[in-house]
Amino acid sequence: MGMNVGSSSGGEDEVVSAINTTPLVDVMLVLLIIFLITVPVVTQSIALNLPKETNVIRVTKPENIEISVAKDGEVYWGTKVVPDMEELVQRLGKESVKNPQPEVHIRGDDKSRYESVGRVVFACQRAGIMKISFVTEPPERGG
Repeated sequence: MGMNVGSSSGGEDEVVSAINTTPLVDVMLVLLIIFLITVPVVTQSIALNLPKETNVIRVTKPENIEISVAKDGEVYWGTKVVPDMEELVQRLGKESVKNPQPEVHIRGDDKSRYESVGRVVFACQRAGIMKISFVTEPPERGG
C-alpha cells in the first residue's frame, strides 16, 4: 500500500482535477421526483369526448384558463362547475386585467350544442379576453 504524503521539493500542492458528481446526481434525482409528482396534477381535467380535428400543438402554461363545456351544457372552470354566465363573466373579468393576459382554452364536448360553446365565447368577449383557443383531438390516422 502506498500513500502520497507530498512532494519532497517543498513546492506548491498539486491541483486535484477530479470533479465530484455526487451532488449533481442528488439534485437531478430530486428534480426527477418533483417532476413525476407534479405531472398528474397538471393533467387533471373533466372527461369529455373532444371533436376530432387537425390542430397545432398547444403550449400549456399554468396561467392559462381552461373552460370545459359538457354535452349537457354545463360549464366548468378547470374542474369546478360555473353556475351561470354572469359569474363566468365576473371571473374572466378579474383575469383579463392581469398583465400578461392569460389565454382561454375552451374544451367543448363533441355532442355539446354550439349555443353552449357560443355563450362561453360571448362571455370571454364581454370580459375583454383577447385570446381564445379551442382544444380538439386529432383524427385517427388512416381513416
